[in-house]
Amino acid sequence: MSKIYYNKDADIKIIKKKTIAIIGYGSQGHAHARNLHDSGIKVMVGLRKNSAFWKRAQKDGLKVVTVPEAAKQADIITILIPDDKQREMYNNDIAPHLTKGQALAFGHGFNIHFGQINPPKDVDVFMVAPKGPGHLVRRTYEQGAGVPCLMAIHQNATKKAKKIALAYAKGIGGTRAGVLETNFKEETETDLFGEQVVLCGGVTELIRSGYDTLVDAGYDPNLAYFECLHELKLLVDLIYEGGIGNMRYSISTTAAYGDVTRGPRIITDETRAEMKKILGEIQSGSFAKEFILENKANRPMFNALLKKGKDHPIEQVGEKLRKMMPFVGKKLQ
Repeated sequence: MSKIYYNKDADIKIIKKKTIAIIGYGSQGHAHARNLHDSGIKVMVGLRKNSAFWKRAQKDGLKVVTVPEAAKQADIITILIPDDKQREMYNNDIAPHLTKGQALAFGHGFNIHFGQINPPKDVDVFMVAPKGPGHLVRRTYEQGAGVPCLMAIHQNATKKAKKIALAYAKGIGGTRAGVLETNFKEETETDLFGEQVVLCGGVTELIRSGYDTLVDAGYDPNLAYFECLHELKLLVDLIYEGGIGNMRYSISTTAAYGDVTRGPRIITDETRAEMKKILGEIQSGSFAKEFILENKANRPMFNALLKKGKDHPIEQVGEKLRKMMPFVGKKLQ
């Protein structure tokens, strides 16, 4: 089992005299930068000159510089731009300016684990990965709480990488909730598997398939939307708060019986075999190769599949119904 670290295990004074550059100001970038700043750490944001986030970061009270300048000035450089953009930016704007004793930090292990970024041996390389979107990382920090994080050390050139990583995790609020120690391989492979098979790929395909089954059988698309998509959040919240048992305790007896007797007919041995196949593609690097080449080709298949998903009738039905429900939150920008 992973060791878990909390506030008492981390000394934020270790990074109080250091400058941290956050590369990128999207979901995770803005949360890391603002939380570290509010924890009393000297922070700058590294962006391209034409970035749409430049003025936003300045408005949030942060120093903004170009990525090469950030790499020159910072002691810790945290790369939080999308995985498919990291290699080029690292090679062009960061690597030429790295010096002995600096640290490279990541929020996901993809590019280190799959060899897309190969840092020099005289810099620390670590990961602090909050297990939640950036908006939640920021909101819970402001509430005095935090989001659990994963921490991993890839290179320990200074012999202080773990202490620095824990201090960093404390600075973004992670040690308030708990920081689990892992490694880049395990984080990368389990993260990709969870996204593809359960949290994103599995859930969205299950939702659409259930909706299609009801509509094809002649049921009202509005009802199909409510039964297969809208109510999902209510059940996920129950699972999040107290596990699967808590959800089953809270729903009707009829629903719980249907859960335990029909669920296994949906997730069959064939489904489990496909899960193992997908895990194998992740472990072998096959998925990483496919993803990298798709992006190099300007995403023809990716864009087509996104458009196909956007054009599915459940999206149009949902957009109409959500306008009738003012209590449903707005889309994150």
